[in-house]
Amino acid sequence: MIHTTSAPDKGVSFGATNAVFIGRSIRLSLRNTEALVMAIMLPIMLMLLFTYVFGGAIAPGGEYVNYVVPGIILLCAGFGSSSTAFDVAQDMTNGIIDRFRTMPIRSLSVIIGHIAASLARNLMATGVVIGVAFLVGFRSSAGLLDWLAAIGIIALFILALTWLFATIGLIAGSPSAASGYGFILLFLPYLSSAFVPTTTMPHWLQGVANNQPITPVIETIRGLLTGTPIGNSAWLAVAWCIGILLLAIIWSVIAFNRKAGRR
Repeated sequence: MIHTTSAPDKGVSFGATNAVFIGRSIRLSLRNTEALVMAIMLPIMLMLLFTYVFGGAIAPGGEYVNYVVPGIILLCAGFGSSSTAFDVAQDMTNGIIDRFRTMPIRSLSVIIGHIAASLARNLMATGVVIGVAFLVGFRSSAGLLDWLAAIGIIALFILALTWLFATIGLIAGSPSAASGYGFILLFLPYLSSAFVPTTTMPHWLQGVANNQPITPVIETIRGLLTGTPIGNSAWLAVAWCIGILLLAIIWSVIAFNRKAGRR
């Protein structure tokens, strides 16, 4: 039986509800070990491929690993965040949201749980990728503050991208459709400065590569970790991430209320 009250029980705090759903999403992630392993292994395999197969042709001096690591970090974040679309779509279609609506809680917390768990999972995966990067020759000139700033930018990017993937999961008709829509976003790093400078691209493509959100994020991380010029990339990166995050939050609330009903 579905409750018809318009407000949750005041005895159940919003923070406690979110903590329960974050724990639920983390447990689901740990049980889905194949997805977790692939989210880490695929970027590592791409890093090895670009470093040892293409790196010699792109930069014969062997310094390509320092160039490509920031792009691999964002690629790792994208792969890891994309599973959120599938998880959210699965919750929206398997009836569990209706079950949560019978409880004195805000059912939107289930989405927040997925996002928080994805942020934690992807930061851990990013740490593993950076560790492997050092093993294959990556060397950073960054100090402590540079590393903290880089981690902050990476975390903000993961949060914005994860919330966007969660919104895709909300509007998709099925988990498989959510995976398909989300896959389109994973191509953005290939159309940026992640793997080659944008100046090497055709002129018409440079406009796309230089003015999409991934490029300033990568240039900021690259500049912080390896000392290359950042210019105005840092401000553009923060602006892009906050803009995407705000858009995703508003869109997700509208989509959730439309599909699951307001509590």
